[in-house]
Formats: sequence, structure tokens, C-alpha cells
Amino acid sequence: MRKNKTMLMMLCLVFVLILAACSSNSGTTPSNNGETPPANEQTPSNDNDAEEDVVVGNPNATPEMDFDLGGRTIKVVSWWDMSIPEDNPDNIQRKANLEALMEKHNFNIEYIAIDYGEYQTKVVASLMAGEPLGDIVRLGKTYTVPTLVKQDLLWPLDDYVKNENAFNVKVTKELYTYDGKGYGFTDDKANHTTGIFYNRTLMNQLGLKPLQDYVNEDNWNWDTFIQVAKEANKDTNNDGKIDTWGLANRGLLEPALFSNNAELTSGDKQNLDDPRTLEALNFVSRLATEQVSRPTEGGDWTEPSQFFREGNTLMYVGAMYEVNGIKTDMADYDIGFVPLPKGPSATEYHSGEALYQALTIPKAVDNPEQLMYIWEKINDIESMYDYPSQASFESNFDNEDDINNAKMAQAGLVVIDHFTFPSLPYWDFEGELTSGTSVSTVVEKYKSTFQAAIDEIYGQ
Repeated sequence: MRKNKTMLMMLCLVFVLILAACSSNSGTTPSNNGETPPANEQTPSNDNDAEEDVVVGNPNATPEMDFDLGGRTIKVVSWWDMSIPEDNPDNIQRKANLEALMEKHNFNIEYIAIDYGEYQTKVVASLMAGEPLGDIVRLGKTYTVPTLVKQDLLWPLDDYVKNENAFNVKVTKELYTYDGKGYGFTDDKANHTTGIFYNRTLMNQLGLKPLQDYVNEDNWNWDTFIQVAKEANKDTNNDGKIDTWGLANRGLLEPALFSNNAELTSGDKQNLDDPRTLEALNFVSRLATEQVSRPTEGGDWTEPSQFFREGNTLMYVGAMYEVNGIKTDMADYDIGFVPLPKGPSATEYHSGEALYQALTIPKAVDNPEQLMYIWEKINDIESMYDYPSQASFESNFDNEDDINNAKMAQAGLVVIDHFTFPSLPYWDFEGELTSGTSVSTVVEKYKSTFQAAIDEIYGQ
């Protein structure tokens, strides 16, 4: 201890001597007690120091670039208006960054919104004609990778997507890739979040073990999920008919794949024989054969959500964008959220997306490095939020457990690609599973059909 104190005193003495030396050699720039130097006095440039500070603070930030776009209008195309609103401090920073960049680099920006129903047709036609509708264009991965990428219609963007403060790097490096290169990008770090909404009020009325306990025990898996759903299938008025149900959804093939980090297709191959995929298929089959879910009443795809809103069904598997509508329609109920249960091959909770999309830059557009630089500098901000989707999660959930569950689900996003192949009979495949046909029979029946659909796109 004494030796440490002695060393500390010596270091302090050295520091004081250095300061004194610096003061004695400061004659080139007289001290003015912190005030701005007079206009006729020259202050030594510290540009190099500033650049070094930037590199130390964020080594992946792109160095400052100097270019003039000559009044060019940069067009950003999506199926919604992507103009930056001034609705929170983060967006106010982004808007200010954009305005400064427009002045410095001499450009304007136009946001073009095209109706989703005709979006793909119009945008793809423009790319094929070599006359893209925009400089930065949102594209669905299902019709972009590999179809448009193989035709050399888009710029690879890996070299420009390094700044994690401005980009969701995982999108470019992992989720929107082909042949080892990334073609999509986004600044949005709030990944698509899927999970299970549950009626905490009904859970308590039925005297069930809290769903949160399973999460806390790290025991929220497919077996406990089915157990809970069955426990909630009850005849509460003793009339011989079930009047509360545990699960609103019948077809859960995609959530099963997400939660086991599995997929029906992998690149240019069908993936039905993969052990993780087979586990997911057997789970879906078990839901059907053990009649776990609430029976359909002949409704359309919205039926499960409507069942849940009636207040007599415990769980509904859905996406976070639905939360506001659910809570509005179920104002008299306490609505909770847990992630999708872990499959046997999963080590963490997952969300998933089968219709993923991101921004791209058409090959017909010159100087993609300048566009990516502008996008990076717009979004390289000091966020007021501690994590992605904080404002949404905290405004829709007042229970800290629900918020933490949503954060866990969001962090585990996986993207699956079976809708890339128009001829792949996904709905027929799922329909046979949910009707009780054995997994082995379904797999053998569809393997060659799946591969043929894949070969149509990959050209094999």
C-alpha cells in the first residue's frame, strides 16, 4: 500500500512539471483567460488533433469528404414517405445534419412514396430499364436477392457500411447478402420484433403460473409453451364446452422456424432435412395433432388476432407493430409480452422476418460512396435513447419485464428466405402440417418441389 502511495505521488509530481513546462513555452499564443482571440491574432490550427479525436472516438466513422453535387436532387424511394420528422430529439439532430450537408455539398433531397400494391412492379421495371426511380431505393429482399443482384443492377455496399453508430451493420454484413457481399443498408436499428402477447388478467383469473416465471427460470421453451396453452383450455362454467383457450394461432410454422433458428431453404438448396428444421416441423405438427390451439371458426388470416381481442384467449403470437391496436382494443385487460419460446436448438430468444427489406443503390447511379457518406453523416448522432425502440416499448408497456422481453426478442432477429421463390408452395406445405399429415410424409412429398422452385431463381 505504501509503495502504491509513493508511486502515485511521483506521477502527480511529473504531471505538475509537464504542465509547468507547457506554460513556460506558450509564448506563441498568449493566454486570454479562455476568451476568443482577437481577430488579428493567429491561433495555431488544431485540425489534426480534431481528426485524431474523431478517429479515437469512432474509428469506423468515414473521414470528412469534400465534394460538390452541383445542385443535384437525391431521390429516396420507398412505399412510405421517408422524410425526417422533427418529432423527437434524435430526428431533430438528423434533420439538422441533413440541412448542413445539403449546404456543404450542394444538393437537394426528394422523398418519393409509391403505393405498396404497385411498388415492386414499378421499381423493378425501372431498374431493368436502366432508369431507376431513385438514387436510394427500398427493395424487398425476396425479389432482390438473388434475382436483381445476379443481373448486376445494384452496388455492393460493404465498403461503406462500417460505422455502427450510423448503420445497422448486421443488415449489410449478414441479412441482405449474396455471394459474400452486402447489398442492402439501413440506419434503423429497431429490428422487426415478434413474440407472444398474453392476457395477464385472464392468466390471473385462471390461476396459472405467471408466464414471466418461465422466462426468469430460463424455462420458456416449446414444451412449457404447449403446457401453458393446454392449461388455459378450460370449461370455466361447467357447461361441457371449452370457453377459454390458451392459444389463438393455428399456423405457427414461421414462428417455429424463427425460434429454433431454422429455415426451409438455405441459399440455393432446400433445407427440409436439416435437424433444426425437422424440430420446427415436428413442433408445428404437435400443435395440430394435440389440438392445442383454439379451433378456427372459418375466419381469414386476422382471425387469431380477433380471437385474442375477445379477452378469452391467453396467448397470441404476433408482431410488435400490432401492440398499440391490441392495447387500444383491450383497454380493460393487462396485456403482457414474452418472447417466442426457445426451440431445442436455440440458445437465445429470436424474432424473425420472412419479407425483409432495406435500402439499396442502383448500379445506374454514379458515386455510391458519396450517397452512403451523406446517409452516414445524417444518422451519425448522439442518441437520447439507451436502446433501439425504447420510445415504442416504454410507451406501450409499463411493466419492466415486458420491456426487457421485447428487447431480448428484438436483439435475436433472423431472416428466412422461402418467399424468394414464387413457385415454392409454402401455404400448401404448412396446410398439410397443420391438418395432421406426418412430418416425414410432408418432407418427402415437398423436397423435390421446393428444390425445383429454388432452381427456377438460381438458374440451376
